[in-house]
Amino acid sequence: MSIAWKLLASPALRLIDSERAHSISIGGLSRIGESAVGGSILNRLYKSPELPIEVFGNLFRHPLGLAAGFDKGAEALLSWSRLGFSWCEYGGVTRYPQEGNEKPRMFRANKHRALVNSMGFNNPGASEVRKRLIERKSADKWPNSPVAANIGRSKKVSNDQAADDYAATLDHLWEYADIFVLNISSPNTPGLRELQENDYLESILKSCTGLKERKETTKPILVKLSPDSPDEILRETVSISIRNGIDGIVASNTTVKRPPPLSTQSRKAFANNGGLSGRPLHSRALEVISMSFDESRGRIPVIGVGGIDSKDSAWEAIISGSSLIQIYSALVFNGPSVTSSIVKGLKDRVKESGFSSISEAVGYKHI
Repeated sequence: MSIAWKLLASPALRLIDSERAHSISIGGLSRIGESAVGGSILNRLYKSPELPIEVFGNLFRHPLGLAAGFDKGAEALLSWSRLGFSWCEYGGVTRYPQEGNEKPRMFRANKHRALVNSMGFNNPGASEVRKRLIERKSADKWPNSPVAANIGRSKKVSNDQAADDYAATLDHLWEYADIFVLNISSPNTPGLRELQENDYLESILKSCTGLKERKETTKPILVKLSPDSPDEILRETVSISIRNGIDGIVASNTTVKRPPPLSTQSRKAFANNGGLSGRPLHSRALEVISMSFDESRGRIPVIGVGGIDSKDSAWEAIISGSSLIQIYSALVFNGPSVTSSIVKGLKDRVKESGFSSISEAVGYKHI
């Protein structure tokens, strides 16, 4: 199936607009991957090995999950475990519906294995997403694996009202995710990255953790960092997050920086505004993972994301301090077999390194 993907599906999707290709993929998965027969076929083709790890009190079959941005509206939640992921993250979701930025807003740089997107949190809004998730649970179509929700600030809301905006979305979705990620670092909403400044950050964290304390169930809340922030700001953000009861860090979001282009296609893609994901981000993502682990002294889990597309890049993220990892661009460029390939590779590395479990490898670089 991997060969078929490379020969047929991947080239065909590359002939059309990137966002359109993405919509076709999600549409197919929401129909085929969510059905009993289609799901069974996908599971047989792409089932990943077991490499269990316990994080946030949840047992994950292995560390690899789907990053936010792929399933924005939570339309294909059942499909991700059937494609071998142990967990998935839907969103970003905002309190109010929004169309996002003007199109075109997603671009490929094939030689770099990179994507550039300026989507701008296009989503149907927290109320509509919640309605979908209620219907999904009622229809017994809820995954058996952990589900995370990525929450962003609504574009029409000022930073001064951001704390209430995040908390309102969190409240809407509280019963419909196991983990929540506060996205304060996307480059595609004007002024959003200013929320990493101390006063804004403290206000958002206190509002969200305050809501959490009022709930009957306890669920982890994470903060997603920007790879473009200076190191001292990143460390301070981690420190403030811990002081305010945040349960984990996601390292990291997309970057506005660009590598030297390797082709005309890359030059055109990199000329567009938006965040870059994929292979060129990996080295900086590793630095952010390491800093987050070091600053927290391992007290809270770090989720590694950014340029992971192989067993080697995944292993580097783990030993740098990631308890869990995520991919996005690798799924686009390598196809769905990349999931089982990465997990199998991690399992081999654990055995080769003499560890009894993957959890022993987390942050090993820091020992």
